[in-house]
Amino acid sequence: MIEEKPAKDKRRKGRETPPTLRQMREIIERAMEGGDPARVQAQKAKGKLTARERVHYLLDEDSFQELDLLAATRCDEFGLKDKHIPGDGVITGLGRIGGRDVAIFSQDFTVLGGSLGLQHAKKICKVMDLAYENRIPVIGLLDSGGARIQEGVDSLDGYAEIFYRNVKCSGVIPQISVILGPCAGGAVYSPALTDFVFMVDGSSNMFVTGPEVVKAATGETVTFEELGGGKTHSAKSGVCQFLANSEQDCFRQVKELLSFLPQNRWERPARIANPDPVRRTTPLLEAMCEVDPRKPYRVHHIVWQIADEHKFFEVQDRFAKNIVVGFIRMGGDTVGVVANNPAVKAGALDIDASNKASRFIRFLNAFNIPILTLVDVPGYWPGVTQEHGGIIRHGAKLLHAYAEATVPKVTVVLRKAYGGAYIAMSSKYLRGDFNFALPCAEIAVMGPAGAIEILHSKTIKAAKTPEEAAKLRAELTAEYKAKFASPYQTASTGSVDEVIEPSQIRHKVARALRFLREKRRPGEHENRGNIPL
Repeated sequence: MIEEKPAKDKRRKGRETPPTLRQMREIIERAMEGGDPARVQAQKAKGKLTARERVHYLLDEDSFQELDLLAATRCDEFGLKDKHIPGDGVITGLGRIGGRDVAIFSQDFTVLGGSLGLQHAKKICKVMDLAYENRIPVIGLLDSGGARIQEGVDSLDGYAEIFYRNVKCSGVIPQISVILGPCAGGAVYSPALTDFVFMVDGSSNMFVTGPEVVKAATGETVTFEELGGGKTHSAKSGVCQFLANSEQDCFRQVKELLSFLPQNRWERPARIANPDPVRRTTPLLEAMCEVDPRKPYRVHHIVWQIADEHKFFEVQDRFAKNIVVGFIRMGGDTVGVVANNPAVKAGALDIDASNKASRFIRFLNAFNIPILTLVDVPGYWPGVTQEHGGIIRHGAKLLHAYAEATVPKVTVVLRKAYGGAYIAMSSKYLRGDFNFALPCAEIAVMGPAGAIEILHSKTIKAAKTPEEAAKLRAELTAEYKAKFASPYQTASTGSVDEVIEPSQIRHKVARALRFLREKRRPGEHENRGNIPL
């Protein structure tokens, strides 16, 4: 019997393919081709990948399980009945990235401009529901002309269904939007509701109304790129967290981001092998104690010194540069970093910085990621524009985000920490778990120089000569700094747990985070979602 099998196989190989099987293969092949060759060629000419190429480029090899390949629109108006619309303009399914399950959809611009009709929306909703029910991240690759006009209100209802699921999934599973072409009108609100938005410089656009409508309504002349390009949204509006130079670079960044995240709110991010000793000292940071308090520096240098292997994955690096946020690893575990950046606006908090940090903190809290806060803040950025723009309201978001966060919170005061901004940056009585300060830290209601002008104004005015006044100012400033702005004075009240050596920052923070690891069990915290701020 064993010897007969090869002969049987040979006979089967020689047989003609059954008509039903041949027909199925032809139908599937035609559906997988996408739009007509001319449209595909036009897509390639712009330096863009096709929708299917994008899926396979992003996912692990041979991991894609496609769903609803043969789904088709039921609309037969305006000539749609006679058109070949493979997959109704969107590819959906499940796959893996780095060995971890994800749900994915990819809009196909070569098929009716990737426009969203009812069946198109249903496919996306089905894969989002699967992601929600199976607790896996969902990734959307967007390249669409917007709502399909031929289907009327059905297409708008389709968007509403997607928006509803974006909110339902918020804070439950990570949601990532990758803009790889146009994204206009109501379509822009789905990416805005997700946790992270990626764009590609030169080929991605997002806007509620296009340049022509803007010109007709306001008389302003603006290009697509100026109105809603990647540089605009990454640096000015803050809608985009990551800007890539190419689609391939974009997908690399998506994979790196996912490596820091858990699958859902019931898990922690995966711990990875860590060759960098946790007890590694950071002697270069001793220079902090010699830096003039008024001298700017990039806080990135501090973050790189603290992080495992000096690696920092920054988020929203072009927007509100006076505050820096992103991911590092310490002892192999993911940690979220929020740090004032004295290189821009002296590290002061303003409207954009408050919004940027608040939303990032709320994301970290939703997905069980500890928060490390590095403080060097002189206060809130002054000015009429800030006050009229609502710095009070927006600044309160930062207070709210830190106060509601129940993940481990470790704070290090690097240099300045003045006034209300000191409170907002995860201070002890805003429920920071471990609060450290360097010996050079100045923690006070306001800066010593400003304080003595108020407290000793009469004494200074009574000085007989400018030289005497300057000498008096210097003496009073030093006295005030030693008595009221010293980290030792703050430590004596319990507002700081410990004044630490700069070379020990990495070890102290890592040890604190290890101690706090079981502070909160994943999934047992209240889910407040991650509302766009």
